[in-house]
Amino acid sequence: MYLTQHTDYGLRVLIYTAINDDALVNISTIADTYAISKSHLMKVVTALVKGGFLDSIRGKGGGLKLARPPEEINIGAVVRHLEPMQLVECMGPNNECLITPNCRLAGILGGGIKAFLNYLDGFTLADLLNKPTYNLLYFSKIHTPLET
Repeated sequence: MYLTQHTDYGLRVLIYTAINDDALVNISTIADTYAISKSHLMKVVTALVKGGFLDSIRGKGGGLKLARPPEEINIGAVVRHLEPMQLVECMGPNNECLITPNCRLAGILGGGIKAFLNYLDGFTLADLLNKPTYNLLYFSKIHTPLET
C-alpha cells in the first residue's frame, strides 16, 4: 500500500504552512520549496481548504494559513479526506468483479485500512514538526535572487 502523491503533497503543504504559521504562505513558494508542480499543488490546496484544514485568503496580500492549530489537525483525518482508500476494485463504486458476492478480500483489506487509519489517528500535525524541519522550511531561510 502507498499513499497517493495527492496525499503526500497535502501533508507537505500542511507541514510547510504550520512551520510558517506566523505569516501567510502561497502556493508558488511551497511548489518552489518542494520542487513540485504548482498546478497539482493548487488541486491539493483546494482539497485541504474544502476539508477545513487550511484557510485561503484571496486578493493582494492573501495566501494560506492553517484553519486550526497544528495540535488540532489529526493526520488520520487528513489522510481520510485526501485518499480514496479503495485498494481493490470491489471497494469502489464501479465494482464489476465476478467473485464479489462470495469474496472476503474487501473485508480483510478494509480491516487493514482501519488499523492503518486508527494508528494515524494517534498523531497530529504538531507531531510532524521539529527543529530540523523548521530550519529547512521556514520561509525566511529560503534565499531569493535579491539576497547575497
